[in-house]
Amino acid sequence: MSDEPEQPPVPPEPDEPPAPVRTREPDEDSVRLAEAMIFASAEPVSARSLTKVLPDDIDADAVLALLRDRYAGHGVELVEAGNGFMFRTALDLAPKLRKVIDVPRRLPRVALETLAIIAYHQPMTRPEIEHIRGTALSQQTLDALLELNLIAPKGRRETPGRPTLWGTTPEFLAHFGLTDLRQLPRREDLLLETAPPKAKPDVLPADLQPPSEEKPA
Repeated sequence: MSDEPEQPPVPPEPDEPPAPVRTREPDEDSVRLAEAMIFASAEPVSARSLTKVLPDDIDADAVLALLRDRYAGHGVELVEAGNGFMFRTALDLAPKLRKVIDVPRRLPRVALETLAIIAYHQPMTRPEIEHIRGTALSQQTLDALLELNLIAPKGRRETPGRPTLWGTTPEFLAHFGLTDLRQLPRREDLLLETAPPKAKPDVLPADLQPPSEEKPA
């Protein structure tokens, strides 16, 4: 039996982190691929989605920037909308195209009014929408906004009955050419024709009830 002391075990060397992938300038094939993907997509294409089809050493943001510059000033331009990028007709050409192209029917006034209320106050429940409008909200109006994917459920409010909370979608941003809700006009800058009538307190949800006044003894 050896009298030499046992050597402590040597800990394994930590794995070296993978070397970062060096990016190169976008080539024409990558730009064409991005162009085709955005053109074929029914929804805005994000840089993250584009990364899935581009080579590992090609930066998606650089491709989008190059493609955007290439289409600047053309009849069709690459614009940022919602959570990504999409091709759109140049704004200055829209009035001329309306003469020969059927424009999709606009949303009814009540639907636009409801959509605006949700956009500025989201997330909110149906009773809260009705309170601001001063009148009942028909299921038909709600269904129309849902069908167009302009609004979607955003959970439930923790009050009796747990009513559904409604909010806007990325499709809402793309539809109105926005990239963020912060681009909405300030409510102070919007002119309201008439103030909505006040709803009766007994029809308001609990969290919208006015504080009760204590009567003096």
